[in-house]
Amino acid sequence: MRILLVGAGGVGSAIARIAVRRSFAELLVADYDQDRAIRAAGPDFTAVQIDARDEEAVTELLKAENCDVLLNATDPRFVMPLFRAALAADTHYLDMAMSLSRPHPAEPYRLTGVKLGDEQFALAGEWEKRGKLALAGMGVEPGLSDVFARYAADSLFSEINEIGVRDGANLVVEGYEFAPTFSIWTTIEECLNPPVVWEKDGGWHTTPPFSEPEVFTFPAGIGPVECVNVEHEEVLLMPRWIDANRVTFKYGLGGEFIGVLETLHKLGLDRTDPVRVGGATVSPRDVVAACLPDPATLGDKMTGVTCAGTWVTGTGTDGGPREVYLYHVLDNAWSMSEYGSQAVVWQTAVNPLVALELIDAGTWSGAGVLGPEAFPAGPFLDLLNDYGSPWSMEERTPASR
Repeated sequence: MRILLVGAGGVGSAIARIAVRRSFAELLVADYDQDRAIRAAGPDFTAVQIDARDEEAVTELLKAENCDVLLNATDPRFVMPLFRAALAADTHYLDMAMSLSRPHPAEPYRLTGVKLGDEQFALAGEWEKRGKLALAGMGVEPGLSDVFARYAADSLFSEINEIGVRDGANLVVEGYEFAPTFSIWTTIEECLNPPVVWEKDGGWHTTPPFSEPEVFTFPAGIGPVECVNVEHEEVLLMPRWIDANRVTFKYGLGGEFIGVLETLHKLGLDRTDPVRVGGATVSPRDVVAACLPDPATLGDKMTGVTCAGTWVTGTGTDGGPREVYLYHVLDNAWSMSEYGSQAVVWQTAVNPLVALELIDAGTWSGAGVLGPEAFPAGPFLDLLNDYGSPWSMEERTPASR
């Protein structure tokens, strides 16, 4: 499979390092920074310079290089130009974050405005007509978390009450007072936008940021962590394919991290629209990102594990009450020693490659704009184990949360 990988940052570089070990993958690594693309491609793949905003140039590159699929490893600002370029080039497409949302203009903390992925789903008919697949939200969260939900619906439950994605970690970055382990641009976007909740009786609605705090006990020594509502794609994807009474996403951010984000918001430093500073025009959020360390460079300073998972409650296949947590834990020491990539980016990077390998083999197939929930979960989870980082499941009772 010939893959145009757009984005050679932390996740893109980790994708290339994993792909070297998978015989199906032939990568063309593209980035606006050609030197970064060359570093990510290494000796095994080809590097090229491209501006992800230039739809025409990306379309021409896909055609000229006879690519089968565009794998988008950029931040969500570039989803739509790359999505449209793949459609124009008549290739498949896969991303790990969906098109951006816009809050409701009058009641942002009650009603949804433009939801995550709405712009992509609006073009679903065009993808179907061409017989091409746009697989949206196929990272770890969203992505593996959605596969877990599909597995629970198909194999573990006869009726689902709630699907709750819960993310927590005990990672420590030495030498920094504040150092996010993932893109701060994306983190600000998802954490400060109104979170979305799905309820079968009322559909999608929003809440204020960091709402409905709860303590969730994570495995692998992480323990109890306070988690809060955060805007995330799973809540917009899962109800389209899985029958559940409620779908939520909660992130274990911690009080200090929430405080920093709230301060950025109060100061207007989360804004993406440019402001003039002397003779320059800059985006405040881009300035914040530039002032913080690149997450991809933090691996040798990090210790601990990160956990991504899906908590499901309802009625089991035996007719009795059931509660499970399906999860994937990654130790930073393992990902650094095996691949030279820190845990958070590696955990994101492995899942699109698993999906593409299934597509290449014909195990997963489809046309249109589809989420991970639209495909059988078993083959994905089996192949993920083959990549050397297995998933797990815990049976739980309400008292254990």
